[in-house]
Amino acid sequence: MNIFNLWYVNIIISLFFIVIWDQSFKVVTKTSKKDGALTILVQLLVGVMLLIWVPFFEMRFPTDPRIYFFLGLAIIFYTINDRVGTTVRRGIEASTFSMLYQASTVFLVIIGLLFFGEPFVFTKIIGAILIIFSNILVFYKQGEVKLNKYIAIGILGQLSLATAISLDVGNAENFNIAFYMAVTYFVPPILIYLIERPKISDIKSEFINGNKKAILLTAFAWSITALTSIRAYILGSVTMVAPIAAVSVILNVFAGYIFLKERDNLLKKTIAAIVIIIGVVLIQL
Repeated sequence: MNIFNLWYVNIIISLFFIVIWDQSFKVVTKTSKKDGALTILVQLLVGVMLLIWVPFFEMRFPTDPRIYFFLGLAIIFYTINDRVGTTVRRGIEASTFSMLYQASTVFLVIIGLLFFGEPFVFTKIIGAILIIFSNILVFYKQGEVKLNKYIAIGILGQLSLATAISLDVGNAENFNIAFYMAVTYFVPPILIYLIERPKISDIKSEFINGNKKAILLTAFAWSITALTSIRAYILGSVTMVAPIAAVSVILNVFAGYIFLKERDNLLKKTIAAIVIIIGVVLIQL
């Protein structure tokens, strides 16, 4: 038996690398000059690294043009999330970003209720409320919730991510998975380049003058996370995978404390992380 075909092996690998990804990406933003150029650089590297895995999976492509249409729409929203994500990572702590990232789960519940006719399930609503409450708890300081531009665009990014997932649900199984993932990382930087028009020299400068080891580590960890997380969902059930994946929130709290010296409000972050995990579990019931 190939252990890499087991869903729980994939999610464990994903948890390990998602923490590395979040922590190293925060390090990268500290020396970055232009967020758009950095996003293009890192995502191109991720795409290249994903192509390495193409021969290890069955080569297959769908014949239904609707799949490509919805994939194209989804990539537009993935691009928005990827682009604003770099800026948000620069502005908030890595441990806090991982909590804000869970807002996409709340938006998925709302989209399911409003557009896909999913039944109103009490546990899903309670779970969504708990995730919202946890984020409010994290950003609650001195008697009020401190909202800034990073949180605002972070929420926009998570809405975009939820929209992309809703459009793209199940598409990966119709493709060679590694090739499919590579496409979703190669196209966004092209779109970002066409919209923001950064100089090629700016993109090169992000690598030459940036933290090269952290950039390469970020791209590698991101590629492994992307591949193993989607395989975990394909090989296992959402009700099992999603709650375990949410454990990355609390892992990032402790990793941020140890490696990035993010030591403010540790107790509050830990409580918020635990409540988020409970919220994700309730949503998947």
